[in-house]
Amino acid sequence: MTVTAVEAPERPAHRDPNVLRWLGAYTASMVGDSIYFMALAWAAARTGSASGTGLVLAAGSIPRALLMLGGGVLADRLGPRRVVIGSDAARAVLVLGLAATLVLTAPTVGVLVAVALLFGAVDALFLPAVGALPPRISPPGQLARIQGLRGLAARGASIVGAPLGGVAVATGGPALAFATAGALFALSLPLLLSLRIRPLPGPVKHGGTVAGDDEERIVTEERPTVTEGKPTARQDLVDGLRYIRRHPLLGPLMIVIGLSELGFVGPLNLGLILLSEQRGWGAAGMGWIVAGFASGAAGAALLIAVRGRVPRAGLVMCLTVLVGATGIAAVAQIPSVPLAAATAAVVGLFIGLAGALCGALVQTVADPAYLGRVTSVSTLFTYALIPLSYPATGAAIALWGTGPVYAVSAAVCAAGGAVGLTFTALRRAELPR
Repeated sequence: MTVTAVEAPERPAHRDPNVLRWLGAYTASMVGDSIYFMALAWAAARTGSASGTGLVLAAGSIPRALLMLGGGVLADRLGPRRVVIGSDAARAVLVLGLAATLVLTAPTVGVLVAVALLFGAVDALFLPAVGALPPRISPPGQLARIQGLRGLAARGASIVGAPLGGVAVATGGPALAFATAGALFALSLPLLLSLRIRPLPGPVKHGGTVAGDDEERIVTEERPTVTEGKPTARQDLVDGLRYIRRHPLLGPLMIVIGLSELGFVGPLNLGLILLSEQRGWGAAGMGWIVAGFASGAAGAALLIAVRGRVPRAGLVMCLTVLVGATGIAAVAQIPSVPLAAATAAVVGLFIGLAGALCGALVQTVADPAYLGRVTSVSTLFTYALIPLSYPATGAAIALWGTGPVYAVSAAVCAAGGAVGLTFTALRRAELPR
């Protein structure tokens, strides 16, 4: 009699101690980030220089954008856990050192700019590596749930971090806030050190599935041939970019990410401030609208975390971008705060769902050996386009007003979803079962 081995079912991500350790470390780091930026803004404001404050707040984005792709290469060469541990340790030392300095002396623009530059450089290593960790700690079928849990952690960190940072600044000044942030970065280290890392597969035929008319076919992507000898970092970077360009799903996904971020970030941040001023809604009204968006995005993250899988993920992702873009255009035409907040919640729900599905697809279709570089490219769009879009959005609103600018931004965001629909592989992409 033949005995057939039955494979044990996957443990859901929210019940997997390994995933929960990673989630705890990620949450601690995100809360620390939120407190750090709050403390940095207050410390910069206390220098008494408006131009210096702007310089301090902008300084971190420069190394983050310039070094992000290199951070992806480093994550793939050394392993993402090592890079994340090193990054969080460096951030803890840097921020705790700044806290000790501020106990002894008043903040200066030069010191704060230097810290912001160093923190941005370390962030450029941390962000690609933390995005490349999930496939190393969980089976493919749970990666969508992990993206949902990650989204919930990010939203929760924003909700908790800003008030906690405010309380710390009010109680003990920026020094106490920086000390709190540094302690949270340090807290993540034992959790990261305890992670169990899954081995990488051998030569890869990988990429998830694409639903055909009659059956699902596997999308394969072979690793490029490596020349004799260890490749240089530059060769690794070029190899990673070539891998993305040739991949049937990753290339289209990067286009969707780039266009949707370009159309979405400006109106949500700077555009919303200017819209609230023009309508007389004030800071309180803006706060309700931001809260509406955050609640919608949290709902999308919760949906993905609970369901774990959405059928026809590629198609749903593109369609939700289109619906969310329509909501962006509508926000600028709404006369009342409650209706604008409700519309923002809808935008948050659909854009948040699109972002979670996009992240899950990237995680599941990318060869883990390239995931650091893939994550660095997708993250670069977000962190490079945000600072670039602010001046353009502000200048355009000054010339043409909020309505036309929101409409153009919505069209750019919608173009991301529309372009995604033109790629058959992306339109039919499925998450693993």
